Amino acid sequence: MNGLIALFDDVAAIAKVAAASVDDIVSQAAKAGAKAAGAAIDDAAVTPKYVHGFKAERELPIVWRIAKGSIKNKLLILLPVGLLLSSFAPWAIIPLLMIGGGYLCFEGAEKVAHLFIPPTGDHDGNKKPVGQPAQLEEEKVAGAIKTDFILSAEIMAISLASIPKGSMWIEGATLALVAVGITVMVYGSVAMIVKADDVGLFMAERGRLGFTRAIGRGIVQGMPGFLAGLIIVGTAAMLWVGGSIVIHGLEVLGWGWLEHNIANWAAQVAQAVPDQVKAIVEWFAKATMDGLVGLALGLVLIPMVKSALALRKFSKA
Repeated sequence: MNGLIALFDDVAAIAKVAAASVDDIVSQAAKAGAKAAGAAIDDAAVTPKYVHGFKAERELPIVWRIAKGSIKNKLLILLPVGLLLSSFAPWAIIPLLMIGGGYLCFEGAEKVAHLFIPPTGDHDGNKKPVGQPAQLEEEKVAGAIKTDFILSAEIMAISLASIPKGSMWIEGATLALVAVGITVMVYGSVAMIVKADDVGLFMAERGRLGFTRAIGRGIVQGMPGFLAGLIIVGTAAMLWVGGSIVIHGLEVLGWGWLEHNIANWAAQVAQAVPDQVKAIVEWFAKATMDGLVGLALGLVLIPMVKSALALRKFSKA
């Protein structure tokens, strides 16, 4: 009898440890996911263009195919690579993270530059697909998954850097939870965005009440502005996250003057406001300065990247 009681005690102790581990995983995943939100917002802002021009009944299947490709990117490729780096080459994480931050800065700055210098030539997201629908869908999905791989790599790198060093299994489970959670959040949001106008049109045409029809018309009329606003938020988030990653990486590598000065300047700005909003103003001031650094870095990178791409095309010719 005493042996049975001891066994129950052992099982209870193991259950407590397991429950604590699960709590740690969920807590760490939530914190890591919050850090990666900037890249995730951009992912949600970018993806709707890949269903532009296709029939309404193909929109959700295309989003679903991209989402499956995204989860494969994260779980089958990026997660194992991230764990290997964490275990055998942790020194490489910060430089790789800074490269990803630089990429976010480049992408964000390019979008800002396009406001003043519109891009020339055809762009996949702005032209209606022509040709065989099945082939075009394959090309669109393949292109979206390639773009997602870059953004997913940044999300996983940010998440990995945010997870406290510990058991590989805990790190792996946390990264997996982040991967699944962010993928569901991003592509669930994309699915709602791409079908919102159809829902609004249905409500406007078939709603029984005038109030319902008015809401439907409001959704249809408001979606272009909402999508434009989402792109602005996504661009700002990219510049903020990219800039903060590079600035923090410089601090880790021994060049912390920029991060320290930005923190001091943000604190000085917060001194000018009431105590109730000091923390919010200080955070916003720091995020703005991080974003401006990201924009400056991105603008420097634009001609460098274009020159590298031109050189690559010339070498292939």
